[in-house]
Amino acid sequence: MYTIKQEVDARGMACPGPLMELVRMAKKAQPGDVIAVISSDPGSIKDIPAWAEKVGHRLLEVIELDNRARKFVIEIQARKPL
Repeated sequence: MYTIKQEVDARGMACPGPLMELVRMAKKAQPGDVIAVISSDPGSIKDIPAWAEKVGHRLLEVIELDNRARKFVIEIQARKPL
Protein backbone atom coordinates (compact mmCIF):
# COMPACT_ATOMS: atom_id res chain seq x y z
CA MET A 1 0.00 0.00 0.00
CA TYR A 2 1.11 3.55 -0.57
CA THR A 3 0.12 7.10 0.32
CA ILE A 4 0.19 9.75 -2.39
CA LYS A 5 2.15 12.72 -1.10
CA GLN A 6 1.34 15.07 -3.98
CA GLU A 7 -1.08 14.91 -6.90
CA VAL A 8 -1.82 17.21 -9.82
CA ASP A 9 -4.91 17.14 -12.00
CA ALA A 10 -3.73 17.83 -15.55
CA ARG A 11 -6.97 16.86 -17.30
CA GLY A 12 -7.50 18.98 -20.38
CA MET A 13 -3.80 19.78 -20.82
CA ALA A 14 -2.33 18.85 -24.17
CA CYS A 15 0.95 16.97 -24.52
CA PRO A 16 3.50 17.54 -23.02
CA GLY A 17 1.61 19.35 -20.22
CA PRO A 18 0.80 16.35 -17.99
CA LEU A 19 4.34 14.99 -18.25
CA MET A 20 5.85 18.39 -17.50
CA GLU A 21 3.66 18.69 -14.38
CA LEU A 22 4.88 15.26 -13.28
CA VAL A 23 8.53 16.22 -13.91
CA ARG A 24 8.05 19.42 -11.87
CA MET A 25 6.69 17.41 -8.92
CA ALA A 26 9.40 14.76 -9.22
CA LYS A 27 12.17 17.37 -9.01
CA LYS A 28 10.87 18.50 -5.60
CA ALA A 29 10.17 15.01 -4.27
CA GLN A 30 12.43 12.82 -2.16
CA PRO A 31 13.23 9.13 -2.74
CA GLY A 32 10.32 7.07 -1.47
CA ASP A 33 7.71 9.79 -2.09
CA VAL A 34 4.67 8.76 -4.10
CA ILE A 35 3.29 11.31 -6.54
CA ALA A 36 0.48 11.15 -9.06
CA VAL A 37 -0.78 12.97 -12.12
CA ILE A 38 -4.26 12.72 -13.63
CA SER A 39 -4.27 13.04 -17.40
CA SER A 40 -6.83 12.90 -20.17
CA ASP A 41 -4.15 13.27 -22.87
CA PRO A 42 -3.90 10.03 -24.90
CA GLY A 43 -0.14 10.52 -25.31
CA SER A 44 0.36 10.13 -21.56
CA ILE A 45 -0.38 6.41 -21.85
CA LYS A 46 3.02 5.93 -23.49
CA ASP A 47 4.90 9.06 -22.41
CA ILE A 48 4.61 8.81 -18.63
CA PRO A 49 5.63 5.12 -18.26
CA ALA A 50 8.53 5.69 -20.70
CA TRP A 51 9.72 8.73 -18.75
CA ALA A 52 9.52 6.87 -15.41
CA GLU A 53 11.59 4.00 -16.78
CA LYS A 54 14.13 6.32 -18.37
CA VAL A 55 14.81 8.30 -15.19
CA GLY A 56 14.60 5.28 -12.87
CA HIS A 57 11.35 5.97 -11.00
CA ARG A 58 8.81 3.24 -10.36
CA LEU A 59 5.38 3.29 -11.97
CA LEU A 60 3.20 1.78 -9.24
CA GLU A 61 -0.05 1.76 -11.16
CA VAL A 62 -2.25 3.39 -13.74
CA ILE A 63 -5.83 3.83 -12.56
CA GLU A 64 -8.58 4.22 -15.12
CA LEU A 65 -10.79 7.00 -13.71
CA ASP A 66 -13.26 7.15 -16.57
CA ASN A 67 -13.22 6.58 -20.30
CA ARG A 68 -11.01 9.64 -20.80
CA ALA A 69 -8.75 10.08 -17.76
CA ARG A 70 -6.14 8.01 -15.97
CA LYS A 71 -4.18 8.49 -12.76
CA PHE A 72 -0.49 7.63 -13.03
CA VAL A 73 1.06 6.81 -9.65
CA ILE A 74 4.86 7.04 -9.42
CA GLU A 75 7.25 6.22 -6.59
CA ILE A 76 10.34 8.41 -6.65
CA GLN A 77 13.61 6.48 -6.56
CA ALA A 78 17.12 7.75 -5.86
CA ARG A 79 18.33 9.95 -8.66
CA LYS A 80 20.46 8.26 -11.28
CA PRO A 81 23.97 9.69 -11.57
CA LEU A 82 24.59 11.62 -14.76
